[in-house]
Amino acid sequence: MAFAKLWVIAYRDLGRNRRRTLFTLIAVALGVGLLILLEGYISGVWDGALQNAIRLQTGHVQVRNPEYEERKASLLWADLLENAGDTAARAADLPEVKAAAPVLWATAILNTVEDSAGLKLYGIDPASALYDPIREAISAGEFLSAGDRSGILLGKRLADELGIGVGQNVSLTVVDADGQAIEATFVVSGLYVSGVPSYDENSAFMPLDKAQAFTGVGDRASAVVMLLHRQEDADRVAAALAGPNTTTETWQQMNQLLLETVETTALMYNLLNLIVMLVVAVVIANTLLMAVFERIREMGILAALGMKGRQIMLMYLLEATILGLIGIAIGAALGSAGVGYLATKGIYIGDIASTVDSIAVGSTLYGRFVPGKFAWLSLWTLIVILLASLYPAWFAARLEPVDALRAQ
Repeated sequence: MAFAKLWVIAYRDLGRNRRRTLFTLIAVALGVGLLILLEGYISGVWDGALQNAIRLQTGHVQVRNPEYEERKASLLWADLLENAGDTAARAADLPEVKAAAPVLWATAILNTVEDSAGLKLYGIDPASALYDPIREAISAGEFLSAGDRSGILLGKRLADELGIGVGQNVSLTVVDADGQAIEATFVVSGLYVSGVPSYDENSAFMPLDKAQAFTGVGDRASAVVMLLHRQEDADRVAAALAGPNTTTETWQQMNQLLLETVETTALMYNLLNLIVMLVVAVVIANTLLMAVFERIREMGILAALGMKGRQIMLMYLLEATILGLIGIAIGAALGSAGVGYLATKGIYIGDIASTVDSIAVGSTLYGRFVPGKFAWLSLWTLIVILLASLYPAWFAARLEPVDALRAQ
């Protein structure tokens, strides 16, 4: 029997019990739609956290003193980077680099009349495009200027918690390069909302030259931070800037904890995907088995007329293929629509994001289109469906014509 005729027969057989076929298609579509929606959402959350960390904290590449440890935010001269301005200029000349600037990090305590809070102080070059995300996030007041000797930027969340407003004086205390506690008064020039609550609650900015003078580190810096046009060029840029008295780190190395977390949780997500696929496969297998039991006499007639077992088996596999393809197509459309909504509107989680300190999670979580992963999920769903349909197809193919014709 021609292959095309088997397709026609399989298609017509599905129309015999339209209600059952419809519910089977709904199950497949919902399963695939759920897989795509979850994949798009999870990919968006992790990618968003990574991009937040890169644009607000690590950049794509950093050049540091080999002795420097970021978690300690050391201000010892021996741990800091000399000639940071020259290194930044050399980095800016590379075609792959979008922006490069020195930065000084220090641990500080912000004091008001009634309260205090620990935070990370950033000494930055206000003119650098590296800090465009903060410049664009100003919600009150104004961004820093290069000649500002008394201004400071605070996150709006931190300012609200401490009851601080623009123009108000605040006291900052740091332990300087000599190990002495130094305190000075600054004026709040502006407030920003970056969209990452944990960052807004724990970060403050002042001009680099003022931060260097305040902490007593001379013209040294903690690192030179770079943003690239393409993050894939990070290794090439790091190699170009490597030197005997410096060390370079790429965004993969600086965000290793996040990347390892993604790899670990991917196992759980894959297990969840497999469970959903198996549920869909069981529905398909059940539908085909019911179809076999309803049509046992028909199978006997077809076998008596000369239809071979492999053709009967192929006919049921084609029924499964039709159900799978139509269900997957509908599910892909539904799932993609859901991802489209999440990619534009997102899910607002508000203060929950502030409880996550080690990962730069935004207050709104967005989905992301990953067509390659969507295609693989759809393909694997179809494969699992076909594997599950092998037993009903084999059961139908092995029926003896005489026994099948005697069935009631």
